[in-house]
Amino acid sequence: MASSLRHFAHSPAGGSGSTAVASTPSLLRRFSPDFCTFADLRPIRPVAATPKPARPAEQEQEQYAAAGTDEEPPVPATNPPEPGAAPALRVGIIGFGNFGQFIARGIQRQGHAVLASSRSDYSDYCSAHGIRFFRSLDALCEEQPDVLLVCSSILSTESVVRAIPFGKLRPDTIVADVLSVKQFPRNLLLEILPPEFGIVCTHPMFGPESGKHGWNALPFVYDKVRIAEEGDQKAKCEQFLSIFEREGCRMEEMSCAEHDRHAAGSQFITHTIGRVLAQLDLKSTPINTKGYETLLQLTKNTASDSFDLYYGLFMYNVNATEQMEKLDRAFEQVKQMLYGRLHDVLRKQIVERVPVPGAPSLRPREARNNCAEETNHISQVADVHTFSQAAFSTAK
Repeated sequence: MASSLRHFAHSPAGGSGSTAVASTPSLLRRFSPDFCTFADLRPIRPVAATPKPARPAEQEQEQYAAAGTDEEPPVPATNPPEPGAAPALRVGIIGFGNFGQFIARGIQRQGHAVLASSRSDYSDYCSAHGIRFFRSLDALCEEQPDVLLVCSSILSTESVVRAIPFGKLRPDTIVADVLSVKQFPRNLLLEILPPEFGIVCTHPMFGPESGKHGWNALPFVYDKVRIAEEGDQKAKCEQFLSIFEREGCRMEEMSCAEHDRHAAGSQFITHTIGRVLAQLDLKSTPINTKGYETLLQLTKNTASDSFDLYYGLFMYNVNATEQMEKLDRAFEQVKQMLYGRLHDVLRKQIVERVPVPGAPSLRPREARNNCAEETNHISQVADVHTFSQAAFSTAK
């Protein structure tokens, strides 16, 4: 406004010449208010305190990792939704054992509310961690959570899902799972859930041991099996998946069938080798190599899981039987390579009379005795090998 008045004061007024120019400043002084006199009347806005930047969850987890402690790191203060963002989700967890509690901590770190229900009583744990615990599944569903996350074992999943009172939930509720197999829960949820319910099959490829120092760069597999495009269901699904993305997970979207093919070749084989090594009762020695240390750690990790989990990986993945047969054939091939090399050495030394470098020379009588002993040994090995094949065929 002041610039407009200054322009008016110095502009010619309709041919009046110098008279108009001379009279204009007096008009301005007379009718223009002095804005400076109102300066003391303006409300002064208090300077907002600069908020202290929240320390990222990854940084706190790294500090616990650097300290070398096995204690469970505390759940940091929740991150409130950004201005204008969707309100925080209310995630109900069915099955609040070790893994359910582990997932709940990540959900809380991202500012979402957790409601829990389980066969065992975890009310003390929940009250200490700001979680509402419900002793019955009906009471949990009456709260109508946005997402219902099934964290039960593979073997009990069907009975748990069939016990959900769907009539007490909102029609747009999203049901998700975290099982180590994916085709089984996918088909089960499609069979049991009402058609308007959303279905998301997920698998965090980590657990309380491998993810205790943070979830950064750890793979998280998901398949949006059935999500409605209209309404709030799609937005809530994205909000739920963003929990793991903001925690630093490497998000991998793939079909449930593709997941099970990959998992049979990686997860099931890993657990199988670990179980076999556990039967050998391996012990640490003063001369451990790095490779042997890896085997000991593998044995420890797989033995810490229940056998029901391992059985579930076998029973509920259609690709597990094929992998078991491949593993058996591979072991047989390795044995044949070893026994074949041994047979060639003995044949050259005993039958063809070719001295083997590094082997002591044999006199005729010792050679005959050793030949008989080696022949008897090879015969026993062959008998044991034949028996093991027959036993395995009978078992199959």
